[in-house]
Amino acid sequence: MAKIALVTGASAGFGKAIVEQLIADGIKVIGAARRFEKLKALEVTLGSEYFYPLQMDVSDTKAIDLALAGLPSQWQDISILVNNAGLALGLDKAHEADFTNWMTMINTNVVGLIYLTRQLLPTMVLKDEGIIINLGSTAGTIPYPGANIYGATKAFVKQFSLNLRADLAGSHIRVSNIEPGLCEGTEFSSVRFNGDEDRVKALYQGAHAIQPKDIANTVTWVIHQPPHVNINRIEIMPVSQSYGSQPVSRD
Repeated sequence: MAKIALVTGASAGFGKAIVEQLIADGIKVIGAARRFEKLKALEVTLGSEYFYPLQMDVSDTKAIDLALAGLPSQWQDISILVNNAGLALGLDKAHEADFTNWMTMINTNVVGLIYLTRQLLPTMVLKDEGIIINLGSTAGTIPYPGANIYGATKAFVKQFSLNLRADLAGSHIRVSNIEPGLCEGTEFSSVRFNGDEDRVKALYQGAHAIQPKDIANTVTWVIHQPPHVNINRIEIMPVSQSYGSQPVSRD
């Protein structure tokens, strides 16, 4: 029987590309997202045999419970979890930021990810089988102005992933954290900049940023490693992006 994966944030961007690649690899996928109409459109394209659309708002723990409880029996044996759903809101410095945006990022990037993981993990432990892939960010390692809470949530994802590995020592469950740098072809920056497409265009102009397909390929590469191999963490950037000197302000 084909394995079953649950991918959050499946309606667009990384999530959609990951869903398409997993299905191409013969894995059945539950695609979870808030925008059910986009998931239903994916179902038409991908077919109901290999794709199941699941309306889920990961920032709402009760919504997660309802979504999981409503899964048909033939879709309940989930052995792969891809925690892809996440967002950044704004690029304001901490003293100017909207606290509501902070809480939305925390509830989505942290609370939703850990709650869904906690709901699926006991069954994986019971079966002694499973793969959890979390989507982090280079922002979880490299600070930059305006990344305050977003970067902190992704640092949490990195450490949570490593601590899961520690908790699961001796089991056959694998945990990975994929940390993309500058990416285009998603809604990420449009959401971050509240629909300011000129600002989005300027960010990616001439940057040759990585694409959703690149992340989908990475996810499937992680999944298809031999069972004795765990990829702890992957940091991915476009060639155009790199590290620089730390700025020094002088009086």
